[in-house]
Amino acid sequence: MPHTETPGTEAVPATRLRWWTELPLILLVYACYSAGRLVVRGDVADAVDHGLAILRIEKALFLNAEHPLNRLFTREPWIGIPADFWYASLHYLVTPAILVWLFRSRAVRYRAARTWLMTSTFIGLIGFTLLPTCPPRLLDASHGFVDTMAHYSAYGWWGGEASAPRGLGGMTNQYAAMPSLHVGWALWCGVILWKYGRTRLTRTAAVVYPLVTTIVVMGTANHYFLDAAAGAAVMGAGLLLAPLVMRYADLAKARYLPRTAPVPAGPSGTPSSIVSAGCETSAGERIPRQRHHESRYGAGAEPGASPSDAGEGAPAPAR
Repeated sequence: MPHTETPGTEAVPATRLRWWTELPLILLVYACYSAGRLVVRGDVADAVDHGLAILRIEKALFLNAEHPLNRLFTREPWIGIPADFWYASLHYLVTPAILVWLFRSRAVRYRAARTWLMTSTFIGLIGFTLLPTCPPRLLDASHGFVDTMAHYSAYGWWGGEASAPRGLGGMTNQYAAMPSLHVGWALWCGVILWKYGRTRLTRTAAVVYPLVTTIVVMGTANHYFLDAAAGAAVMGAGLLLAPLVMRYADLAKARYLPRTAPVPAGPSGTPSSIVSAGCETSAGERIPRQRHHESRYGAGAEPGASPSDAGEGAPAPAR
């Protein structure tokens, strides 16, 4: 039998997100992320030990992509310099740009994607806290790595200490290598572009951007291969946890934020229609007092209507 919707049980549309609430939220999350990286620096000796342990694990697994890539980037400036710009700049530009694009053109999907990104970022911050890791570029030179950011610093806006602007290198946590959120955020961008992009260009960018970012973070000696793999794993964990985070956020919003009062329903369960001057119409009425006119002139007839207008069996009005 056909499904009929009970009056009063229609689904209420979700509250539309507004940019003036979204922007402060994103800035707050990023400020917490940056402050967390800055405050939780870890012990340098522990960070170096963790970096060397990652190298040993990769050697045991026959993974050694970092050394040949780093030698290539150091030997060929036409590769190394653009790679340093890529590493120092694009995650600040591409990730916010995709968030804005998603907010404007795929608003229904925006909240889940934003929650996924933020949840993964906080998981990465936990990783920086529990496992401070020295990147390859800060290991002793005997391990065979060259810091390309310092090597090509004369060509960019960054200093020799880190990918931060000149003079601000001391304000960053240089031992936050595990996991690589450069790779994690690039993977998020790739998934979003692949799912919601409709052109061949966006699909190509969805594959190229995370792939090139993974190569760049290793070639510039900023991350190990296992850092990149951990960045992808963090995004996977964030994707699984995002629905739970949204559910708890909805519960908190329902508990602490004021609710809108529902529209009162009429006696039969149907909301009353409000017309001017405070008059109300009942169900089935077009105007107030419609039934009074119908009882006087007959159903379907108007004042002064002919018998044919009122219907076949309607009596003619008395003269």
